Amino acid sequence: MKYLALLSGGKDSCYNLLHCHHNGHTLIAAASLGPAPGKEELDSYLYQTVGQDAIELVARALDVPLYRRVITGSAIEQGSEYGSRTCISTAVNGDETEDLYELLSSVKSEHPDIQGVSVGAILSNYQRVRVEHVCRRLGLTPLCYLWQRNQGSLLSEMIEAGLEAVIIKVAGIGLTVNHLGRTLAEMEPTLRKLNNLYGLHICGEGGEYETLTIDCPLFKHKIILEEVENVIHSDNAFATVAFLRMKKLQLTPKVPTTFTITVPPLLDDHVISLSTTSIDLTLPTQGKMRTIQAHPLVPASSVARGPWVSISNVQVTHNNRGSGLTIEEEVRECFAIAKDLLAQYGLDLLNCTIINCYISSMDLFAQVNAIYSTFFGSSPPARACVGVDLPESVNVRLDCLAFSGDSLGNRQALHVQGLSYWAPANIGPYSQAILADERVFISGQIGLIPSSLTLPSPRSMSFETALACQHVDRIAQAMGSSDWSGYTQGVIYWHSNAKTVVPLKQALKNQNPPNEPLAAIIFIVVKELPKDALVEKQVLLHTGRRLMYDSDDGSSSLRPCRPLFMEGMNEYPGKFYNGVFTVLQRYYSDQWK
Repeated sequence: MKYLALLSGGKDSCYNLLHCHHNGHTLIAAASLGPAPGKEELDSYLYQTVGQDAIELVARALDVPLYRRVITGSAIEQGSEYGSRTCISTAVNGDETEDLYELLSSVKSEHPDIQGVSVGAILSNYQRVRVEHVCRRLGLTPLCYLWQRNQGSLLSEMIEAGLEAVIIKVAGIGLTVNHLGRTLAEMEPTLRKLNNLYGLHICGEGGEYETLTIDCPLFKHKIILEEVENVIHSDNAFATVAFLRMKKLQLTPKVPTTFTITVPPLLDDHVISLSTTSIDLTLPTQGKMRTIQAHPLVPASSVARGPWVSISNVQVTHNNRGSGLTIEEEVRECFAIAKDLLAQYGLDLLNCTIINCYISSMDLFAQVNAIYSTFFGSSPPARACVGVDLPESVNVRLDCLAFSGDSLGNRQALHVQGLSYWAPANIGPYSQAILADERVFISGQIGLIPSSLTLPSPRSMSFETALACQHVDRIAQAMGSSDWSGYTQGVIYWHSNAKTVVPLKQALKNQNPPNEPLAAIIFIVVKELPKDALVEKQVLLHTGRRLMYDSDDGSSSLRPCRPLFMEGMNEYPGKFYNGVFTVLQRYYSDQWK
């Protein structure tokens, strides 16, 4: 696709361009935000503003037009989410994110054929969430090939690819004014040493340093720093804050050269053996499976257990269907029914943690998504969407699980929308995972190649399963934190072919995925899966934390506990997924890890 480079001038924004090039995208223009004239740096939560005097030369070196805008807003919305959960188009007036929206809007008006935006984000959810919010409002695809990459590996890859960047700001322990102007190659040993000693981020993701790219394989010219000056903001024993004032720069022509970049392997080591497992479709299935006929038309129902509300069979029945409803009208009516049922418990769609959407044909997937998306803004619920045999005249059925909690702030989301090597961007209006009440609901994952959102070719059940399992693992890791690791409570493997169930069960048993032998696992055969996938994996995790009370002072806190696994079908907090999936109750000992 044709894309725009969101430039800071630093190593990450330029190195991501090499990966965009590798993945077949075409650079059309560049855009940058910075302080007003006369200001050398701005205290921004979102943008790198030091070195803005050189941005013009970076764009000229790339030989693309540059569009610039002054940052007028500030970090008004500083939470983990941005905008409204009810409407994606909602802006936060006065926030610096809206400067990016205005900039990209103006570029898109000049270049209406631009479809993507290159973003050099590695770990910053704060940056990713805001850029993705702007891109979604403008119908643009974020290209984020550095996302969740190992920083140590990235630094080496940048140097090996021929990207030359110099340190132009230091603000981390162990870094001094003497490090200004040094290249990444010169600084690599120091950065690795400081990482070992103090935990300094090797790629500066903690704001420890900023860079300026002076040469890159995509540059037509190289930037020469002819005259520079060190400027010290603060000088103390803990961490010096200083930057490089670039007083005179120039471009010098360079001879074009070929280059290679390191692309991370598609599969992690722990799933490679699964990807090569032979799936024997000749294994007998008789006696191994139970067939359930399509559920008859029944009214929607709901049940509450503690802070959880489960809603099943949300569909347009004969009694309220009327005549001539379009698929769009049917989806709206389903959500109207769901909202009415949730309102009985004082809840709304925003309280939903997961929605399973069943449709009569995957040919309706795009139409259903178009209306489905209008009910959610930022951080929509997790989801699985599969094609099933529904009763006559019914095209859509919803099952929802909502969490009341004390406030919506108790609900956390992972909603990644950019193309990367990490895991698939969502291909619908859902989040990859939602955390509520110490439970992590991971959306159904199919075996897509993350960088292209395509299925592997030639088709392979084992390869798609390995990818789906890896996606779930990476999403769980991204949702995790230093105080919890996660325990699998339930897994659904959705299949589009009954012949694959028994051999896949055997393959998974041999591979012994982490935690899964102790979890409730269900294999379900449906008519169709998104993108004609062969398998889809949906998972429920528990963080392993439990609210503990201090008998002395009455205080409470979340603490990690050791789970005790019990066999049987002890229900927690009732059935959901339309009675197909029952969450296995867990009991936790008081013994800390």
